[in-house]
Amino acid sequence: MADELDLSVLGHRIRHFRKQKKLTLSELSAGVDKPVPYLSQLENGRIEPKIGLLRTIGEVLDVSVVDLVDPEPPNRRAELELELERAQEDPRYKEFGLPYIKPSAKLNDDVLEHLVTLWHAVPSEARGSERALRSEDKARLANAGLRREMRERNNYFLHIETVVADALGAINYPGIGPLSERHITDLANHFGFRVERARGMPSSARSVTDQKNRIIYIHLREEVDLRSARSVVLQTLGHYALDHSDTRDFAGYLRQRVESNYFAAAALIPETPAVDLLRRSYSEKQLSIEDLKESFYVSYEMAAHRFTNLATEHLDMPVHFLRCNPDGVVSKAYENDGIDYPCDADGTVEGMRVSRHWGVRQAWQASKNFLMHYQHTITDGGDWWCATYIEDASSNPYAVSVGTTSELATHFRGGDTIRKLDARSSRVAPDPELIERWEEVAWPSAAQRSHVLTALPASSGQFSPFPGVDLVDVYRFLDRQRPTS
Repeated sequence: MADELDLSVLGHRIRHFRKQKKLTLSELSAGVDKPVPYLSQLENGRIEPKIGLLRTIGEVLDVSVVDLVDPEPPNRRAELELELERAQEDPRYKEFGLPYIKPSAKLNDDVLEHLVTLWHAVPSEARGSERALRSEDKARLANAGLRREMRERNNYFLHIETVVADALGAINYPGIGPLSERHITDLANHFGFRVERARGMPSSARSVTDQKNRIIYIHLREEVDLRSARSVVLQTLGHYALDHSDTRDFAGYLRQRVESNYFAAAALIPETPAVDLLRRSYSEKQLSIEDLKESFYVSYEMAAHRFTNLATEHLDMPVHFLRCNPDGVVSKAYENDGIDYPCDADGTVEGMRVSRHWGVRQAWQASKNFLMHYQHTITDGGDWWCATYIEDASSNPYAVSVGTTSELATHFRGGDTIRKLDARSSRVAPDPELIERWEEVAWPSAAQRSHVLTALPASSGQFSPFPGVDLVDVYRFLDRQRPTS
């Protein structure tokens, strides 16, 4: 259906007929037996509905499925909102480096008319000209654009799931339990490679691939344990399984990294057994990232990422994910449940700091929890629930938080927690007198931060497809591995 329908138009038409019927989202939710957050995502064009659901919605709204899937916007307002959305997705528009404007109800019709008309009035040659954006700006725009795409597809990549399923079938994976070292070796052989552990690996690289001799080199066992080695090999294989080619810009690099990480997670936590586990847990109101972690022998962070791939697609459950350091600085983020993450003007979340009242920060102060910190949080945008796990075994400790709306938290282990904090801006705004006392005299020295955008080159530097890797060291290593004649 996604190939035939414009989901944004569909969402506008559903909203139009719902309002024409004078129904709230809650009332429509009761009529079609779908949660309000799911319907909100549907009306925003972020979810592809099944045909059966469209029939049910049509019955409640007294319209036909044909009326719902009509490709024309339902009114001029909707047409303008769609025009503005499409304009901002246009690569030529992005070259201007302008902040994203959400076409919400806060924009009146006249403003929308002006914005859309001005875009159409810009000469095509000016739209297509290369703007002198800094590398950092281009990367942040690429990062924000990819996050929007992931949100629109609910972080579910069907083509990668298919490639992984076919590969696991080819090596006779039994369909249950974690992948063994033998399975990893068989997968490498399936794609024409062999894996070797080698001494003297470059410290800046997790793996090095000799494409001529089809060898993937990884660190020795005493340097990298089996669980980490599996991920490294699978992420490397993902590039070849998905036909990745050399990339010369950050957008391409970022997409390939996301896809190769997805490939690894889908192989380590295969869709069919994972969904079986999640559905059982959902029906028992015992959803838990820990169960995925233990069942498939992966890290908590990978299990959390994989949950976001499958939760909306198979459970109709919108979710959010955060990885932050102890100070609440975001290094990774995803959401399709509407939670209001802090972000800069171009939509970038990485490097921003979340409120100290959010669970991902409160977990560091919680002394009574054994492993998990469960919390409900009230924000300006609604009520949310999250489960937070702290990984402090490394020199760079971090917290991983996964959650959803408080309404849907009943399906999770820990969803019944009584812990609830108010993080609305009106309640957490700093004391103006405090700011006045210290604003002109404080001079802090910022700590080093590590997140995806630290891979950016200087604005005057050339982009490297392998940010942070010493390529000369890699070449010297490969030279040492050549067979002696």
